[in-house]
Amino acid sequence: MTENIQDLLRRQRDFFASGTPYSVPFRKRQLQILADAVMQHETDVTEALREDFAKPPFETFLTEIGFLMAEIRHTIKHVDRWASPRNVPGTLTLLGAKGTIMPEPLGLTLILAPWNYPFQLALAPLIGAISAGNCAVLKPSELTPHTSAVIARICQEAFPEEYIAVVEGGVEVSTSLLAEPFDLIFFTGSTQVGKIVAEAAAKHLTPVVLELGGKSPAVVHSDAKLELAAKRIVWGKYLNAGQTCVAPDYLLVQRGVKDRLLHELKRQIEALYGDVIADSRHYPSLINDRHFGRLSSYLTDGTICHGGRTDPARRLIEPTLLTGTGWDAPVMQEEIFGPILPVLEYDDLEEVIRQVNAREKPLALYLFTESRDVQHRVFERISFGGGCINDTVMHLSSPYLPFGGVGPSGTGAYHGKYSFDAFSHQKGVLKQTTLFDLNTRYGKGEEALKRLKRLFR
Repeated sequence: MTENIQDLLRRQRDFFASGTPYSVPFRKRQLQILADAVMQHETDVTEALREDFAKPPFETFLTEIGFLMAEIRHTIKHVDRWASPRNVPGTLTLLGAKGTIMPEPLGLTLILAPWNYPFQLALAPLIGAISAGNCAVLKPSELTPHTSAVIARICQEAFPEEYIAVVEGGVEVSTSLLAEPFDLIFFTGSTQVGKIVAEAAAKHLTPVVLELGGKSPAVVHSDAKLELAAKRIVWGKYLNAGQTCVAPDYLLVQRGVKDRLLHELKRQIEALYGDVIADSRHYPSLINDRHFGRLSSYLTDGTICHGGRTDPARRLIEPTLLTGTGWDAPVMQEEIFGPILPVLEYDDLEEVIRQVNAREKPLALYLFTESRDVQHRVFERISFGGGCINDTVMHLSSPYLPFGGVGPSGTGAYHGKYSFDAFSHQKGVLKQTTLFDLNTRYGKGEEALKRLKRLFR
């Protein structure tokens, strides 16, 4: 296997050295080829996700295919400008010189994709790699084998292997890939595995983009519009059965409105999902038995005030609200990544800020309030990757916002131009005039030093 991977990378380096991927018209053609291939295989993608974990067609199109197509269209529209050299202002000390930033491809890139949105989170980074002029090796998740096979088929039909290649397999394949000297590694997954990726990359000083996770809070202040807040929290939490890196992981609600909010949350769960144990056509399964078992153990970490029923045969846990949970409970010790929402109370906003800041920086934060003062206090004093005011999850849908974590929740960002930047090197070039030469830098002695100091002042 190692020899096959090394042979593939040699061929990719030769193809990259030919200069073909550098051409912006070439990049745009490849992006259009990718878009056409995705739409051609839309039915295959939908069926593969259904087979892997019963993902409903509506969610598949919304979160996997539609999102991807919008990203490709946006990139094709703007990549000419992103790839163009741009001039920067001069300074008095560089009189006559011209500074330029030239975006250039990094070279050979490795994309390690997760299982929770296995199609979109594999191909969305690939858009960045192609738009920036790179070659890429894509490793889909082995936990979603049907989707992995469709991804491999799409890329094999659309691209030569020396340009874009898909390598399927398990942990041993990922380990072999990580041993090679890529020019960038883009990883989406858990913080624990992210540390392994970063350690392997460090051996070659390979830069990394790590899209990780964490316990993302949703905060509902007393002045929030509770019905709308509940509707948006329920949608963001239970989308993909909670298997979303930016899903609200736990809920902090001001004590005076807790009962009213719980009533609205129950009502919205019933309206959106009904009885998923009896009819799960619109609700995905959990990815595997191990994940089901881990999540099921959390159901005893508080009082179930809604949901809580399970179906082990189909790996289903219905949308669940958990009250009476403490900060030290097991469910509050790691990212839940499933359809269980612990609901905690607070009295004062300072308590929210203190409790969230006492833990690792989350990937997302969602704040529901009509108060600009509350918004300012929370967003100024709590560090997190990105988030929303009066909504959940939707910040990642904007190609104009960077999507990524901070600290344990990730490093680097992508989407839109940020994907292009993530897969590019910004090369700074200074072109000096030959019409004249300032002698200040060539001086020596006290008088020359005085002139130099005056210049810099």
